[in-house]
This record gives sequence, structure tokens and C-alpha cells, in this order.
Amino acid sequence: MADPVRGRTVTQLKHRYRPMAEINVTPFVDVMLVLLVVFMITAPLLTVGVKVDLPSAEANVIQGTDEPLTVSINSAGQIYLQESPIVLPDLVPKLRAITGENPDTRIFLRGDKEINYGLVMEIMSAINSAGFSKVALITKMPFTIESEE
Repeated sequence: MADPVRGRTVTQLKHRYRPMAEINVTPFVDVMLVLLVVFMITAPLLTVGVKVDLPSAEANVIQGTDEPLTVSINSAGQIYLQESPIVLPDLVPKLRAITGENPDTRIFLRGDKEINYGLVMEIMSAINSAGFSKVALITKMPFTIESEE
């Protein structure tokens, strides 16, 4: 039986056009590399918050399983709850609303090393007097080189 278009039989066409048994992974690798580059670029941007130059201190790492709330004070003295700017009188009501009046919520207080210590203590006092007992001051871990003896 001949093909009316090209003059070939069906058996000749079957042998010439066999299905390919190999999988072409080149498009898959291309897509994965593009996704890798996208995530490498966006991941550092997701962790950026309020710009605070933390002081260094030697202290133990705070352990915990829950996600703490962060109150930050930048070098200009502006207060932030997480990444949202806030004024001091509104801080305690917002904390109570977010935590659902749970006094065991961990709150991290980050203050720029150039700001007035009194402002840090004023904010810490307001948080503590609201009933939150788990308030921690966050510092930058010092860079230490251990000598070989």
C-alpha cells in the first residue's frame, strides 16, 4: 500500500519515524537554573528589615521554638514593630493586639548602637509594664578568632 503523497508504504514510514526513547532534559535544566538565580537574588531581600547597627556583646544564643516579635530602634530614634514604623504610645496596644494578651510571647528589642540608652530603657519599660516578661535585647555576635595552643 503506497502513500499517495510521497509514494512510500506504511511500513517504510514506521521504520523511519520511530518514537524517541530519550528524555530531553535541557529545558528542565534551563528552567531550574533560572529559578535558582531568581531565588538567589530574592532571598537576601526577604530578610532585610529595619537597618539597625547592633552593638556587639558576648552572650548565649536565645533558644525558643516560637517566632518572636521584634521591636527595632534605628539610628534616628524611630521605633518599628517588626518592619512597620510605630510611635511609642501605640506600641503596647499593638503588641497586645498581635499577641492576644499572651504575656509569654517573646519580644526582641533591637537598638542601634548610636541611640540614647534612655530610649531603649523607656521602650523596654513600657513593654515590661504591659505584662510581657520575655523581653530580650538583641546584639551582634562578636567576631572572635580562637588561638591554637
